[in-house]
Amino acid sequence: MADNRFTTHAELFDLSGKRALVTGGTKGIGMMIARGLLQAGARVIISSRKAGTCAQAQHLLSEFGDVQAIPADLSRHDECRRLADLVEAGSEGLDILVNNAGAMWREPLETFPDEAWDTVLDLNVKSPFWLVQALLPALRRAGTADDPARIINIGSIAAIHVAESPNYSYAGSKAALHQLTRVLARELGPQQITVNAVAPGPFPSQMMAATLDAMGDTIAAKAPLRRLGRDDDMAGVAVFLASRAGSYLTGTVIPSDGGIATTASGT
Repeated sequence: MADNRFTTHAELFDLSGKRALVTGGTKGIGMMIARGLLQAGARVIISSRKAGTCAQAQHLLSEFGDVQAIPADLSRHDECRRLADLVEAGSEGLDILVNNAGAMWREPLETFPDEAWDTVLDLNVKSPFWLVQALLPALRRAGTADDPARIINIGSIAAIHVAESPNYSYAGSKAALHQLTRVLARELGPQQITVNAVAPGPFPSQMMAATLDAMGDTIAAKAPLRRLGRDDDMAGVAVFLASRAGSYLTGTVIPSDGGIATTASGT
């Protein structure tokens, strides 16, 4: 029978005892999410391609909680499988999977190369699917009817409205990830796993650095909330989706963008 008791505010967002994997968790949006999950009480594994970057991020995040870093090139199927095997070591369940690792490629239409499709689609679409496949047993072990396991895919507002920059493969890949989120949500819901996506707008990150340096003030001025995203904005939506507060939500795409995409009157 479902647990219908009232929870305290602290319990509603508490992740104590939970175990999470955040890909691309060594910088930018991934690090914002990892920090939020740690502060809510979760044990967090972060991953990115470079060992040095992993070690540095683990050191920075360690002040917030129990964090482990595992280097892996998630554009490769075998590396996704290797990471999953390490995460599953000891037959532990996995409560939260955050598919955040991603790539962007900006280039004009006339010169946009084949590799810009392969590189971006491998990391932005195939990698999240491969990790869900590989980690499904661990997610099933963790999920219950009252407290499902969580998959959180990091999409983009580039899949909701048309950005001005020529990011053909990126926008296409994130639209695919949004739809993949819905497809997986329908299939995995009965298996006590929720699947949701967050579509970030402009947040300070390495991927957005050049754009924000060139036109950050202009972007902020056009947003209904008149600012760029902050670390707490991304940490907050991730903790909400991962906690009891978000346990009845699945198949959604949540724009975290200050209203830029959802109120846009044009491109």
